[in-house]
Amino acid sequence: MNTVPKLKLSYFGIDGGRGEPIRLALAYGKIPFEDHRFGMSEWPAIKSQTPLQQVPVMELNGAVITQTNSLLRYAGKLAGLYPADALDALHCDETLATIDDIVNKIVPTLFMQDEEEKRKAREALAAGPIPLYLGRLQTLLEQRGGQYFAGNRLSVADFKVFLWIRFLQSGQLDYVPTDIVRKLAPALAEHCTRISSVPEVAAYYAMRSAAS
Repeated sequence: MNTVPKLKLSYFGIDGGRGEPIRLALAYGKIPFEDHRFGMSEWPAIKSQTPLQQVPVMELNGAVITQTNSLLRYAGKLAGLYPADALDALHCDETLATIDDIVNKIVPTLFMQDEEEKRKAREALAAGPIPLYLGRLQTLLEQRGGQYFAGNRLSVADFKVFLWIRFLQSGQLDYVPTDIVRKLAPALAEHCTRISSVPEVAAYYAMRSAAS
């Protein structure tokens, strides 16, 4: 039996973003890890120490590993959340990459200082790219049985979609209607509710709420 190495995951101190699916997968699988969270004031010093000046990064027995989806797949394998079947793994990876594509379109708007510029950019996203990707994800979910995104069982793909849909519905993205998911992709809204009710997921967020 392989021994799980000593793990340390470093990411911003927020309950979201690129590091959150990895945290959630490890927590789901009860995999011990150091959850190194830091604030924006610490980021310049930490950034200079990362291989690609970006996070998340994971240390495995001190060796630094980068690339979000690689780390997520690894966490998924440790937690029993990554498909062993080649086709199911392909479906999982397609879903992960689809989320990355739309997140990469949204991220630039998070740093816009001019409110009018941000409003126009967010409204453009809500009018085009977000509906396009919601539609694609809903189609994928329906094609794969309507419950999960890969292998008809829970996987890291479900966590990544859940977290993006949760973010869209949270109201954190100004100028994007919080009901956009329910109006355009109700199956994804139902999926989000279903994943949030998974006992390990609910326990993780109850723990995070108690810690905040």
